[in-house]
Amino acid sequence: MKDLTPARSSLDPIELASRDEISALQLERLKKSLHHAYANVPFYRQSFDAAGVHPDDLNDLSDLAKFPFTVKTDLRDNYPFGMFAVPRDQLARIHASSGTTGQPTVVGYTKNDLANWGSVMGRSLRAAGLKPGDMLHNAYGYGLFTGGLGVHLGADSLGLSTVPISGGMTPRQVRLIEDFKPDGITVTPSYALSILDEYARQGIDPRQSSLQVGIFGAEPWTNAMRLEIEQAFDMHAVDIYGLSEIMGPGVSCECVETKDGLHIWEDHFYPEVINPETGQPVADGEQGELVFTSLTKEAFPIIRYRTRDLTRLLAGTARSMRRMEKVTGRSDDMIILRGVNVFPTQIEEALMATPGLAPHFQIELSKPDRMDQMRVLCECVDATVDDAARQTAAQQLAAQIKETVGISVMIDVGDVNTITRSEGKAVRIIDNRPKG
Repeated sequence: MKDLTPARSSLDPIELASRDEISALQLERLKKSLHHAYANVPFYRQSFDAAGVHPDDLNDLSDLAKFPFTVKTDLRDNYPFGMFAVPRDQLARIHASSGTTGQPTVVGYTKNDLANWGSVMGRSLRAAGLKPGDMLHNAYGYGLFTGGLGVHLGADSLGLSTVPISGGMTPRQVRLIEDFKPDGITVTPSYALSILDEYARQGIDPRQSSLQVGIFGAEPWTNAMRLEIEQAFDMHAVDIYGLSEIMGPGVSCECVETKDGLHIWEDHFYPEVINPETGQPVADGEQGELVFTSLTKEAFPIIRYRTRDLTRLLAGTARSMRRMEKVTGRSDDMIILRGVNVFPTQIEEALMATPGLAPHFQIELSKPDRMDQMRVLCECVDATVDDAARQTAAQQLAAQIKETVGISVMIDVGDVNTITRSEGKAVRIIDNRPKG
């Protein structure tokens, strides 16, 4: 693989600043962000007042722990624009979640927000090894999902030539990679494996492609998958992290020269790791739940947002800013399947709407080949359900999940009482996917 280490002279000065300089900038921006949220978002004014804290109480970065958390239900409860800090006519763009678990979460951006997003995303692409003039094959989805358009902003900021192919049409993905000869690709890691399989179907050697780096995010992936992708394509594979509530892709990214964790762009996002049970911050190096506070967002400031992602903070290496370890899981029960967020409650809702099926189920996750698979284990509502009705119910449930959640699953309908009952909290998820 080619050495893609960016020249030090190409980096933003803040990427190489001292910890003291970074902390001073964070404190200055954090004070402004807290005041902005308190003055312009009724939710934050009420939340801070209820907790007995005021933005003026922040005199040190550690004082942020006095302020209350923000969680996803707060965003849903304030749908659509209740969390915005600017009038709607100042919004340059709106993104939103699918809303398949209930009310969608809506986020917005001013022109300055979009400029900052492009800057940090461009910084991420540069850290991954791309440089002005390179071509990027962007296979993240475009639309309300922040992935495709967020990456595109960064590509424009860095000065890349972008192929905005979005997802799907796998044979065409291979054709355009071979015809256009891009230097990099942005895509979910599981879909990268599907593209690799398409290379095999077409009888083309992926190691002879032009790709020099793949930038993968939107779902957890292992170092074992990294090695497989790197060897298959003869290219670098780096991890990128983001979520729409904080900004979108580009909150943090691995540096191609080290690949030892994702450097958080701490001049725009202040990270904490907390004990998910107690809510208390833990020391750098200890695993816990990742929490973010925005430092520069105008339209949608977010204070101490609980991401539910489990990781730990580590000292900087290739950059001065701290790293987050690869996300190892979540502190809630959300499943990420092929880049789609899935909650057991979604499966339960679909199950309850399907005639002939009882409200008892388990979700079995596996990875027999390259792609994660989900099998929903459920049971008949009573012993009178015959085989034909059982098959019909399974087809209806699969179609309902595909329509509402957007994923294809397998359904096993067993006899009455085949699903294990629990005396306490139900065990909904059986994860048989390889670890590590």
